[in-house]
Amino acid sequence: MGIKKFIKKVKSTLGLTDYEVESKKKGLKNLIRKLNSRKKSINKSLEGSIKKREKKELEEELAIVSCHIKKGKKILHDLYPQQTKNKNKT
Repeated sequence: MGIKKFIKKVKSTLGLTDYEVESKKKGLKNLIRKLNSRKKSINKSLEGSIKKREKKELEEELAIVSCHIKKGKKILHDLYPQQTKNKNKT
């Protein structure tokens, strides 16, 4: 998945309308930070007493957010050069 496609999906998931990407790495880091805060708020909501239907919806949203976090971290990791390998060669 490309970076632009990932950012577009996450923006729709988080409901961001006026989000502008300055750079790839900075934008990804910012989105991952927002996804993590969304994950924390969902977990807090799940701790309280809620109806079965609401709980199921929150669990589904949590699964989607967790998946986006994993994908975002993988893309971010791929953007950074393999610095540790380069240091060992010199």
